[in-house]
Amino acid sequence: MAFPEQPGRAGGTTTARSRPAGLLAAAVTVARLVLGGVWIAAGAAKVTDLDASVRAVRAYRLLPETVAQIVGAGLPLVEILLGILLIVGAGVRVSAVVSAVLMSAFVVGIASAWARGLRIDCGCFGSGGELAAEEDPTYGLELARDAGLLLLSLLVAARPPGLLALDGWLAARKENP
Repeated sequence: MAFPEQPGRAGGTTTARSRPAGLLAAAVTVARLVLGGVWIAAGAAKVTDLDASVRAVRAYRLLPETVAQIVGAGLPLVEILLGILLIVGAGVRVSAVVSAVLMSAFVVGIASAWARGLRIDCGCFGSGGELAAEEDPTYGLELARDAGLLLLSLLVAARPPGLLALDGWLAARKENP
Protein backbone atom coordinates (compact mmCIF):
# COMPACT_ATOMS: atom_id res chain seq x y z
CA MET A 1 0.00 0.00 0.00
CA ALA A 2 1.47 3.33 -1.01
CA PHE A 3 1.10 6.39 1.18
CA PRO A 4 0.47 9.76 -0.47
CA GLU A 5 3.42 12.12 -0.57
CA GLN A 6 3.01 15.46 1.11
CA PRO A 7 5.24 18.53 1.30
CA GLY A 8 7.91 18.08 3.93
CA ARG A 9 10.59 20.29 5.45
CA ALA A 10 13.19 21.97 3.29
CA GLY A 11 11.23 21.28 0.11
CA GLY A 12 11.37 17.47 0.51
CA THR A 13 8.42 15.16 0.77
CA THR A 14 7.12 13.03 3.56
CA THR A 15 4.62 10.21 3.64
CA ALA A 16 1.57 9.94 5.83
CA ARG A 17 3.27 6.98 7.51
CA SER A 18 6.21 9.08 8.80
CA ARG A 19 3.96 11.57 10.57
CA PRO A 20 2.84 9.13 13.33
CA ALA A 21 6.46 8.00 13.77
CA GLY A 22 7.46 11.63 14.23
CA LEU A 23 4.68 12.18 16.75
CA LEU A 24 5.73 9.06 18.67
CA ALA A 25 9.37 10.22 18.68
CA ALA A 26 8.19 13.59 20.04
CA ALA A 27 6.06 11.88 22.70
CA VAL A 28 9.00 9.71 23.79
CA THR A 29 11.20 12.80 23.93
CA VAL A 30 8.68 14.65 26.11
CA ALA A 31 8.32 11.58 28.37
CA ARG A 32 12.11 11.28 28.63
CA LEU A 33 12.51 14.95 29.51
CA VAL A 34 9.66 14.90 32.06
CA LEU A 35 11.15 11.83 33.75
CA GLY A 36 14.61 13.38 33.73
CA GLY A 37 13.31 16.61 35.22
CA VAL A 38 11.38 14.79 37.95
CA TRP A 39 14.42 12.68 38.87
CA ILE A 40 16.69 15.72 39.05
CA ALA A 41 14.16 17.68 41.13
CA ALA A 42 13.65 14.76 43.52
CA GLY A 43 17.37 14.09 43.91
CA ALA A 44 18.30 17.75 44.27
CA ALA A 45 15.67 18.24 46.98
CA LYS A 46 17.22 15.42 49.02
CA VAL A 47 20.94 15.58 48.29
CA THR A 48 21.53 18.57 50.57
CA ASP A 49 19.91 16.85 53.56
CA LEU A 50 20.83 13.16 53.50
CA ASP A 51 19.69 12.73 57.12
CA ALA A 52 16.14 13.64 56.04
CA SER A 53 16.44 11.26 53.09
CA VAL A 54 17.47 8.42 55.42
CA ARG A 55 14.63 9.36 57.80
CA ALA A 56 12.15 9.19 54.89
CA VAL A 57 13.33 5.70 53.88
CA ARG A 58 13.31 4.54 57.49
CA ALA A 59 9.70 5.78 57.97
CA TYR A 60 8.40 3.10 55.58
CA ARG A 61 9.59 0.40 58.03
CA LEU A 62 10.40 -2.00 55.19
CA LEU A 63 14.21 -2.22 55.28
CA PRO A 64 16.73 -3.14 57.96
CA GLU A 65 18.37 -0.06 59.50
CA THR A 66 21.71 -0.45 57.70
CA VAL A 67 20.02 -0.91 54.32
CA ALA A 68 17.71 2.07 55.00
CA GLN A 69 20.76 4.24 55.67
CA ILE A 70 22.49 3.13 52.46
CA VAL A 71 19.34 3.58 50.35
CA GLY A 72 18.51 6.94 51.93
CA ALA A 73 22.02 8.28 51.35
CA GLY A 74 22.46 6.82 47.87
CA LEU A 75 19.02 7.40 46.37
CA PRO A 76 19.39 11.17 45.75
CA LEU A 77 22.59 10.62 43.78
CA VAL A 78 21.01 7.81 41.75
CA GLU A 79 18.01 10.05 41.02
CA ILE A 80 20.18 12.92 39.83
CA LEU A 81 22.28 10.61 37.64
CA LEU A 82 19.14 9.04 36.11
CA GLY A 83 17.75 12.49 35.42
CA ILE A 84 20.90 13.66 33.66
CA LEU A 85 21.12 10.48 31.57
CA LEU A 86 17.49 10.79 30.51
CA ILE A 87 17.71 14.46 29.65
CA VAL A 88 20.85 14.10 27.51
CA GLY A 89 19.52 10.84 26.09
CA ALA A 90 22.45 8.62 27.07
CA GLY A 91 21.76 5.01 28.03
CA VAL A 92 18.08 5.77 27.58
CA ARG A 93 16.69 2.22 27.66
CA VAL A 94 18.72 1.21 30.70
CA SER A 95 17.87 4.47 32.46
CA ALA A 96 14.18 4.02 31.66
CA VAL A 97 14.20 0.44 32.96
CA VAL A 98 15.91 1.58 36.18
CA SER A 99 13.29 4.35 36.41
CA ALA A 100 10.52 1.79 36.01
CA VAL A 101 12.02 -0.44 38.71
CA LEU A 102 12.38 2.49 41.12
CA MET A 103 8.86 3.76 40.39
CA SER A 104 7.51 0.25 40.98
CA ALA A 105 9.35 0.12 44.31
CA PHE A 106 7.95 3.53 45.25
CA VAL A 107 4.40 2.42 44.37
CA VAL A 108 4.81 -0.72 46.49
CA GLY A 109 6.32 1.28 49.37
CA ILE A 110 3.58 3.92 49.38
CA ALA A 111 0.80 1.33 49.00
CA SER A 112 2.34 -0.69 51.84
CA ALA A 113 2.50 2.36 54.11
CA TRP A 114 -1.13 3.16 53.31
CA ALA A 115 -2.28 -0.44 53.87
CA ARG A 116 -0.44 -0.64 57.21
CA GLY A 117 -1.94 2.65 58.41
CA LEU A 118 1.37 4.52 58.60
CA ARG A 119 1.11 8.30 58.60
CA ILE A 120 4.18 9.39 56.68
CA ASP A 121 5.27 11.87 54.05
CA CYS A 122 6.59 9.89 51.09
CA GLY A 123 9.83 11.87 51.08
CA CYS A 124 9.76 11.90 47.28
CA PHE A 125 10.88 15.52 47.04
CA GLY A 126 12.69 15.97 50.33
CA SER A 127 11.72 15.90 54.00
CA GLY A 128 9.72 12.71 54.60
CA GLY A 129 9.17 10.79 57.78
CA GLU A 130 6.29 10.79 60.22
CA LEU A 131 3.54 13.36 59.64
CA ALA A 132 2.50 15.83 62.31
CA ALA A 133 -0.82 15.08 64.03
CA GLU A 134 -2.68 17.75 62.02
CA GLU A 135 -1.35 16.53 58.65
CA ASP A 136 -3.00 13.89 56.51
CA PRO A 137 -1.17 11.54 54.15
CA THR A 138 -1.68 12.07 50.42
CA TYR A 139 -1.11 8.46 49.39
CA GLY A 140 -3.71 8.45 46.60
CA LEU A 141 -2.11 11.41 44.82
CA GLU A 142 1.37 10.01 45.33
CA LEU A 143 0.34 6.63 43.92
CA ALA A 144 -1.33 8.27 40.91
CA ARG A 145 1.75 10.41 40.23
CA ASP A 146 4.15 7.48 40.54
CA ALA A 147 1.92 5.23 38.41
CA GLY A 148 1.93 7.90 35.69
CA LEU A 149 5.71 8.19 35.90
CA LEU A 150 5.96 4.39 35.76
CA LEU A 151 3.94 4.41 32.52
CA LEU A 152 6.24 7.09 31.08
CA SER A 153 9.26 4.97 32.07
CA LEU A 154 7.81 1.95 30.30
CA LEU A 155 7.08 4.00 27.17
CA VAL A 156 10.65 5.33 27.06
CA ALA A 157 12.08 1.85 27.71
CA ALA A 158 10.02 0.29 24.91
CA ARG A 159 10.76 2.82 22.16
CA PRO A 160 13.82 4.37 20.50
CA PRO A 161 15.21 7.31 22.51
CA GLY A 162 13.30 10.00 20.62
CA LEU A 163 14.58 13.36 19.46
CA LEU A 164 17.60 15.21 20.80
CA ALA A 165 19.11 12.07 22.33
CA LEU A 166 22.80 11.32 22.52
CA ASP A 167 21.97 7.64 21.91
CA GLY A 168 20.29 8.53 18.60
CA TRP A 169 23.20 10.71 17.53
CA LEU A 170 25.72 7.97 18.34
CA ALA A 171 23.64 5.36 16.50
CA ALA A 172 23.43 7.59 13.41
CA ARG A 173 27.20 8.14 13.47
CA LYS A 174 27.78 4.40 13.74
CA GLU A 175 25.56 3.76 10.68
CA ASN A 176 27.12 6.59 8.66
CA PRO A 177 30.79 6.91 9.70
